[in-house]
Amino acid sequence: MAGEEKTVLKNTVRKYRLYPNKTQEEYFARCFGCVRFVYNQMLAEKIDHYKKTGKSIRVTPAKYKKEYPWLKEVDSLALANAQLHLESAYRNFFRDPKNGFPKFKSKHGSRASYTTNVVSNNIRLEKNHIRLPKTGSVRIRVHRKAEEGWRLKSVTVSRETTGRYYAALLYQHECSENQVHSVKEEKVLGMDFAMRGLAVFSDGTRAEYPMYYRKAEKKLAREQRKLSKCQKGSRNYQKQKKRLARVHEKVRNQRNDFQHKLSHKLAKEQDVVAVENLNMKGMSQALHFGKSTMDNGYGSFLNKLEYKLERKGKTFIKIDRFYPSSKRCSCCGKIKEDLKLSDRIYICPCGNEIDRDINAAVNIREEGKRLLMSV
Repeated sequence: MAGEEKTVLKNTVRKYRLYPNKTQEEYFARCFGCVRFVYNQMLAEKIDHYKKTGKSIRVTPAKYKKEYPWLKEVDSLALANAQLHLESAYRNFFRDPKNGFPKFKSKHGSRASYTTNVVSNNIRLEKNHIRLPKTGSVRIRVHRKAEEGWRLKSVTVSRETTGRYYAALLYQHECSENQVHSVKEEKVLGMDFAMRGLAVFSDGTRAEYPMYYRKAEKKLAREQRKLSKCQKGSRNYQKQKKRLARVHEKVRNQRNDFQHKLSHKLAKEQDVVAVENLNMKGMSQALHFGKSTMDNGYGSFLNKLEYKLERKGKTFIKIDRFYPSSKRCSCCGKIKEDLKLSDRIYICPCGNEIDRDINAAVNIREEGKRLLMSV
């Protein structure tokens, strides 16, 4: 399926586990705190200035260093990136208010992380160690090396609630993309969301997602009960909190692993994948299926599938959420208005008797083909 190719710049992130010593852990904690402090200070000043003048103001971390000299102890690029993140949050809000106005970062509820940039070879990856500004050489586990020609642009250091540290390395590299990609009809796939098992495909197969959160519910409940019996703030409370966080982290890692493997398989085997543009948040709230819907992580899975298809020069199609994929007969095209949510088998007067979800997936595939031809 060769096509016309062009070279474009792509960004790829590789995430590795860090093993800092005590001194480095203390520095990371100071850096997380300074980044959070500067972000909150800038946000407060922006809000205050807007209330007084009705105009926006641009503030920088440099103005706070005289008043708070301890800000000089941490990487200045980490503070500069806090400003960039705040400006980006502002732009996103004014572009689409649904994104929400920037919020103040809580000491206990916010993600502990900071981002620093590569300047004059100040960050270097050396076998089992990474050299970071003002931190020195930190032990790192590199399980997957960057390819030749990739340039390191920035590093985001983060600490999970389990106490584990990670470094997300952002690389920039040139990538060849297919501009024109021939499509085989048998390699157009329709995919319908399934509450149990993540997705159903138009070829009759299912994703068979194991529902990791549901499997871990009893263990989570047990660990949560133990936490509730500990005195808040005590050493045992902190230990139990980490045990509970590890269970949540395992569920998240299992979900991500499953989604990456499935999305890679689909992107490799199919030329076009058509899906419905569903409102997952509304579905989880309105229908009271929050736990099952969030366990699937369907929105996250679609994001992974979309970028993997694009990298291979293939097509990802979103059809309108109001398209009657479930009510339309995939054989004769007649719409069954009285179809209920409890009806799991679609029965049509034309004689078509098919699983409701597979019927919807076939309709999504056909609508995807129609949209593809109309472009």
